[in-house]
Amino acid sequence: MTTFAPDSLALNRKLPLWYQVSQSLRASILGRSPEAPLRLPTEDALAAHYGVSVLTMRQALKELETEGLISRHRRRGTFIEPSAQRGAPVRLLGSVDAIVAQQSGMRTELLEHGPTPVPSELAEFFPDLAEVAGFRRLRSDEKTGEPTNHACNYVHPEVAAAIDPADLLRWPMTKVLRDAAGVRISRITDTVEARLADPETARLLEVPLLSPILHYTGVSYDEDGRAVDVARIHYRGDRFSFTVSMDS
Repeated sequence: MTTFAPDSLALNRKLPLWYQVSQSLRASILGRSPEAPLRLPTEDALAAHYGVSVLTMRQALKELETEGLISRHRRRGTFIEPSAQRGAPVRLLGSVDAIVAQQSGMRTELLEHGPTPVPSELAEFFPDLAEVAGFRRLRSDEKTGEPTNHACNYVHPEVAAAIDPADLLRWPMTKVLRDAAGVRISRITDTVEARLADPETARLLEVPLLSPILHYTGVSYDEDGRAVDVARIHYRGDRFSFTVSMDS
């Protein structure tokens, strides 16, 4: 039987290895194509793929099993649950793969894309530009079709030139920037705050006007410290929570 092929991962030695591996594999699972095999490689093969010990790999798989993304069967192997989809809360320990995993596993509709003026409140991130590339998407639960979040990305024009909009129907922007556009992301800053749904957000997310939503702002920087993408995402407050864990 053909096995599922996970993405590669550049390990950050400052973060727990099992966590990085679980998040990378999680993103691969949630972003897989419908025709991808459900059977995972063996523990030994996965450990070799990620360059970690079998014990670390086992801990990462246990995390995914607890989430309900995989099931493990003695003698038969480890399989992706066909109904696997992103759950909340998401624990963020600072890795790019954690951000990718957070954004994966939803049906995406690209509402519009093209050149747009830099919003005044984002001018500090694009100080020498009057215009950036805008991408506006609506994400929905794959199972129920219920809208879950509305995302607007403002991308540096030099980077946007390498983005195929079709990739955004399958992959989150962070993955497209890194893997398709070739951006070496050095860091991402995240801000989450509570807001009330305005008329447009309420319409898209199918919630009552002025109902509570979570407003997320994420800024991605390249190796030179340049902001290459500013994401502003409105999440339904009744569907999401964010947990940030800090390890010593």
